[in-house]
Amino acid sequence: MLLLRSVLFNTAFYLNTIARMIVLSPIYFVMPRKPAYAIPKAWAASCNWLMAKIVGATFEIEGLENVPEGGCIFAPKHQSAWDTVALLPYQRDPVYILKRELMWIPLFGWYAAKQKMIPVNRGARGKVMIEVMKRTREEMAAGRQLIIYPEGTRRAPGAEPEYRYGIARIYRDVKVPVVPVVAHWGLFWGRRKLIKHPGHFKVRILPAIQPGMDPDAFYAHLIDVLEKASDELLVETVKANPHLPLPPTAVKRLAELKAQSAD
Repeated sequence: MLLLRSVLFNTAFYLNTIARMIVLSPIYFVMPRKPAYAIPKAWAASCNWLMAKIVGATFEIEGLENVPEGGCIFAPKHQSAWDTVALLPYQRDPVYILKRELMWIPLFGWYAAKQKMIPVNRGARGKVMIEVMKRTREEMAAGRQLIIYPEGTRRAPGAEPEYRYGIARIYRDVKVPVVPVVAHWGLFWGRRKLIKHPGHFKVRILPAIQPGMDPDAFYAHLIDVLEKASDELLVETVKANPHLPLPPTAVKRLAELKAQSAD
C-alpha cells in the first residue's frame, strides 16, 4: 500500500503542477506580482492536501506568532523537497536566492522571475555577488521574507550538521531578524526516495534572532538554537510516529541523545 500510495501521489503531484502552470499562466502573467502570488500559494496548499489525502502525512505549525511583520529571513533546516513547498501558504511574500540554472526551466523559471526571485551563479564572486546583495537588501526593504537554508543543501534527519557561513554575511548586511525553523520532513518524504510515509508531525518556528549581533556570534548562536530544537523535535516526532522506518542518521542521533540523557 505504501508503494501504491507513493506512486499515486507522485503522479498526482506532477500532473497537478503541470496542469496548474499551463492553465493558470495566462492569468498569472497579466496580474501584478503580489496578487499573482496567490496562484503558487494555492498550488503549494494543494500539494499539502495531496500528501494528506493520498499519503496520509500531515503537519501542524507552532510559533507563527514569532514571524515579524516586516522583512525577515527564514532559516529552516532542509531535509526534503517538501519543505521547499509546504510553508509557502503561510508566508506573506517570500523570496529565494536560487541557482540561476533554475530560471532557465520553461514555465518554472518564468514563474520564479515573475515573483522576482534572486538568481545567482554559485561560482560567482565580485560584482555578481555585490548585485545579489543589492537585490536582497531591496527585497528586504520591501517587507519580503527571504528563505535561506543555512546548510545549503538537504541533510538527512539526524545527520551531523554542515552549516555554511553565508547566512552570517547576509545577516550582517541586510540587518533584519532571522527566524529559525525546524521540522523533520525527511522522515515522511525522504531525499530521492520514492516511498512517502504517513504520519503527523510538527513544524516549529522559533523566536526571531534580532539584527545587530556580531556575525560570528550570530552564526554560533543560530547553529546552537537550530540543533537543540532539531534534536528535541526528532525525539518528539519519532515518539509520535513509531511506525516510521528511520534512516541510519536518525537512529545514530537518537542513540547519542539517549546516552547523553542517561549521563
